[in-house]
Order: sequence, then C-alpha cells, then structure tokens
Amino acid sequence: MKPTPVRRVLVSLCAALALVPASLPYAQAEIVDTPAVLAAASRAERLDKVQATLQRAEVAAQLEQLGVNPESVGQRVQAMTDAELQAFAERLDQAPAGGDAFALIGAVFVVLIILEVVGVIDIFKKV
Repeated sequence: MKPTPVRRVLVSLCAALALVPASLPYAQAEIVDTPAVLAAASRAERLDKVQATLQRAEVAAQLEQLGVNPESVGQRVQAMTDAELQAFAERLDQAPAGGDAFALIGAVFVVLIILEVVGVIDIFKKV
C-alpha cells in the first residue's frame, strides 16, 4: 500500500504529538518544614514594616536632607540579610512613637554604614 500525502501528514502529526509530553517540564514536590515557612513569613512582615516606616513623608524628607536617594532605600532594605532586617525592625519597635525621628534616621544611617563596610552597597565613592 502506497502512503498518500494525507496519511503522511497524519503520521507526522501523531509522531509530533507523541513527543510533546517528553518536552514539558515536570512539577517536583518536596516537603517544606515549618521553621522555613515561619521564617519567610516573618521576613515579609518585617520587610513590610520597615518599608512602611521609611515611606513616611517625614522620614523620606529627612533621608533626602541627609543625601540618601529614597528610591535606593527600598533596594537597600531588600538587600538586607534576615539578621540585619530583624535588628532594624527591633530598633523601630523600640523607637518612641511619633517622637524621636533622629533615632530612626540614626538607625537607618547605622544600617547603611554596615552595608557599606560589608560591601553590599557603595554610598561613599572612593576618591
């Protein structure tokens, strides 16, 4: 029996469709332990809290007076390690409510200095 053009197309189509599942990525499941989930959730909470504080108008104005770009502050906060973020959030909790803005700015400055010394950011350009 001689293969017809229609039959060739059907066989080619079936062969191509048979190879499609082999090229699709497979989902892999793994067990996630509770401390890992809690750590991710607490980091997200701390990050939201710190960013909300830094986005307040008076804090942003003070940062601009100190010569810090408000857009880069968000990137710097995202680059913080969990320990740095936790320490910064604790300092925010200990700061008096609506009072000592200089303490908050000081905390931001200390974190920026730590990040500069570690080499994560480059605020102070070397001459």
